[in-house]
Amino acid sequence: MDATQSDYSIYRQLVTQLMNDQEQLPSLPMLTLEIRRALARPEVSMALLVSLISRDPALSALLMKYASSALLRTRVAPKTLQDVLRVLGMQQVDRVVMLHSVKSLFVLHSAGHKSLFMDAWQRLTLKASICGFLARKVGQVPADHAVLASLLSEVGSLAVLSAFKGGDLLPTPARYYSLCQAYSKSLGVMLLKKWAVDDAYVDIVREAGNWALQRQRQVELLDLVNLSLFHVIRHANNAASLPALTSLAAYTKLNSEHNAVAADGSLALVSQHWDEIHALAAVLR
Repeated sequence: MDATQSDYSIYRQLVTQLMNDQEQLPSLPMLTLEIRRALARPEVSMALLVSLISRDPALSALLMKYASSALLRTRVAPKTLQDVLRVLGMQQVDRVVMLHSVKSLFVLHSAGHKSLFMDAWQRLTLKASICGFLARKVGQVPADHAVLASLLSEVGSLAVLSAFKGGDLLPTPARYYSLCQAYSKSLGVMLLKKWAVDDAYVDIVREAGNWALQRQRQVELLDLVNLSLFHVIRHANNAASLPALTSLAAYTKLNSEHNAVAADGSLALVSQHWDEIHALAAVLR
């Protein structure tokens, strides 16, 4: 075994140890749990929710930006948290809270950790933005549901970094990518089960990237996640090994209003609206 193989085996061993000791995986913050418990009550008061959310200024800011984003197209931008809660509704607030929590969960032990994390986070938020944009255009699935599902579909990629806590041993971007390919799905399923999120999100983790899977005739959440995954891979590397867009099970469900293919092999619906998609991604970051 050469040095490169030996080094990679060390990284794999660390990730395997993480999977065997799930207590090392991050837990949702207590404030997130409090907010989600409150949101689950049939008659939660607006004052209680505002009080809880206000304890996290970054979450408050994200909710304000999200409620004012092009994804929702509200006539009048909300000015207070009470306005935000009325615009979004309880389910959307719950999903944005989860979105915010995911980013805050992973401790960055060094500049190298931060660089790997931010590269991954930018890719994930771009993918989530494509997914939310497609959901709004195509219909069938609420846009915020699509955004969160897309992000959680690769939360295991962020969890891989939890294996390298010492800061002195950190994979190169190429090795990190290889580790994500090998372990992201398993870690993602473990995390979502630990967090007790809806089983629909766990299913998305398992099936994301399964280009041929077709379970029903109309567009479903997995289809939007797979279309966004296809486009973010192509956006990052136009020479990436991908099937033709028209061969994807998700593509075959799109109607004539949405299925035009651009010259570069992507959906015209996406290629013509990158500015809008990037604007949403900026909100999520």
